[in-house]
Amino acid sequence: MKAVSIIAVLLLLAGNAAALLLATNQFVLPQAAEAYVLAPKVNVFHLPPAALSVLPYVAAGSIALGLIALIAILATRSRGAAVQAARPASALGGNQAEAEIVSFLATLQAKGRFVDFVMDDINAFNDAQVGAAARVVHAGCKAVLDEHFKIQPIREGGEGTRVEVPAGYPADEYRLLGKISGQAPFTGVLVHHGWKTDFVKLPTVLRSSADRLPVIAPAEVELKQAARA
Repeated sequence: MKAVSIIAVLLLLAGNAAALLLATNQFVLPQAAEAYVLAPKVNVFHLPPAALSVLPYVAAGSIALGLIALIAILATRSRGAAVQAARPASALGGNQAEAEIVSFLATLQAKGRFVDFVMDDINAFNDAQVGAAARVVHAGCKAVLDEHFKIQPIREGGEGTRVEVPAGYPADEYRLLGKISGQAPFTGVLVHHGWKTDFVKLPTVLRSSADRLPVIAPAEVELKQAARA
């Protein structure tokens, strides 16, 4: 809309400038155009000669007003761009979502040592050690999920049982495997019961700094006093 306003003001300025140049004999037209311009015209507004004589001043005033309007529009555009550039990154929805994701990872790490377990090289440990660590991770991460989500199976029943996929089923709740023919309902064997949640209860987190995300887990340093001589 502002671009259209700028174009309209520029056209207005060009028209008034041309009228002013013609009125003050500062612009030479080609002969054919000059004959048309200089031909007698009907004074449809019935203006007196005195009023006609001030038309150049009216055109000049219109040019001045058009310039003021153009400057105001450009100033508004510049101010809007400056506000957008000065807006902190924490005010943007995407950055807030990133901070909340990191915060959730931090919760999994604090209660279930999830990041430690996934990022460490477990090849250096035997199966018994990995299994013992997995129990700690499982218990902590399950507690986090139970606190922030209400997770339940999409389909009841154990894997390998025969189930029916009803007509009009939600497309995101089912992944049909094998050859599909005809229309629902479909009958098949349950390979995985799926998971869904009815609500999400995560804390709202804002980025404290525009150039960095919150940490997942701080580095822990144990301070030891130097031995006295």
